[in-house]
Amino acid sequence: MKRFPELAICLVMLLAAACGPAATRSAADFTRPVYTPAYATGFDIRGADDEQSTLLTVRNAWQGAGDEEQHLLLLRDGERAAAGFDAQTVKTPVHRVVCMSSSHVALFDAIGQIRRVTGVSGIDYISNPYVNAHRHCGEVREVGYDTNLDFELLAAMRPDVVLLYGVTGESGVVTGKLRELGIPYLYIGDYMEQSPLGKAEWLVLAAELCDCREAGIRVFEQIAERYNALRERIAADSAARPRVMINTPYRDTWFMPSSRSYMIRLIEDAGGEYVYAQNHGNSSVAVDLEEAYLLARDADVWINVGACNSLAELTAQNPKFARIPAVVNRRVWNNNRLRTPAGGSDFWESGAVRPDAVLRDLHALLYETGDSTLYYQRLR
Repeated sequence: MKRFPELAICLVMLLAAACGPAATRSAADFTRPVYTPAYATGFDIRGADDEQSTLLTVRNAWQGAGDEEQHLLLLRDGERAAAGFDAQTVKTPVHRVVCMSSSHVALFDAIGQIRRVTGVSGIDYISNPYVNAHRHCGEVREVGYDTNLDFELLAAMRPDVVLLYGVTGESGVVTGKLRELGIPYLYIGDYMEQSPLGKAEWLVLAAELCDCREAGIRVFEQIAERYNALRERIAADSAARPRVMINTPYRDTWFMPSSRSYMIRLIEDAGGEYVYAQNHGNSSVAVDLEEAYLLARDADVWINVGACNSLAELTAQNPKFARIPAVVNRRVWNNNRLRTPAGGSDFWESGAVRPDAVLRDLHALLYETGDSTLYYQRLR
């Protein structure tokens, strides 16, 4: 007779389990569009019927990735992943995020969720005021670089998710160790976007992680509205388009971006004409110094000149640069006006989510409107 109370208890537990949250379906069942980007090509957000959980899908997260996809299931309302679900999962909203790129930090700052960032890579090169104000008290930690991550520190921090940055592919050393530690991760391919607004639109993905998607969408729509309004005003102007040279030599080679690239799209939307329009590929091409010098001689404006802070530093690289018209006419600009003591440029950080501000800068310097610039400084 003593066994009946034990059986009753077991029966109650089984009934409670049966009435608990149902397991989510497989990744293939997430077919309901939740957010389809207007400009970005590297991510989307989908849902499944009768569930609050959503699936983040990221594609083309690094050079040469092609159609390779990653998935991260965002669990809500006590829902759980089905047995055998092959994607990583994380409960939302996330509270502790590690960012391996400064542009990832900017995504969270843009949506007012910067306090969720608890770890970064290359903290000396990050401009964000919150990160710099909280680094010394330990609320934001330096976690290391690339394959030299401090995994012991990450294990102690227990982040909800690590946002990775890939150049040529997935680092099995890093992802294997994160899986071993039970730390979810996702590669973020914002830098692969060719559209300036596409790059900024990744802030919606950050907002989804923080469970504030609608607020993130509103922030992005305001950025897009400002950008498109300025672009249309510029396009309506019949003024001649200044020709623009970009970059400086690297080890006797000058890399010229594709005419489809993010930076060239900005130049053209700002009313400029790129001097090397023949590159229509999906990556930069190397040209020899003589060809680059001839291109530079044909330019009205020269921008993004590496680490140079003065014309003297620029011409010290090559005395021939002193004869380039843009140098003679003092129309050389660099995108390093806002930088950290270690040399990190906020152009590649907050500028990634403020293409409207970058566009305004470029139009001002191309047409010498007299407007003040945020990210660019004229070399003197």
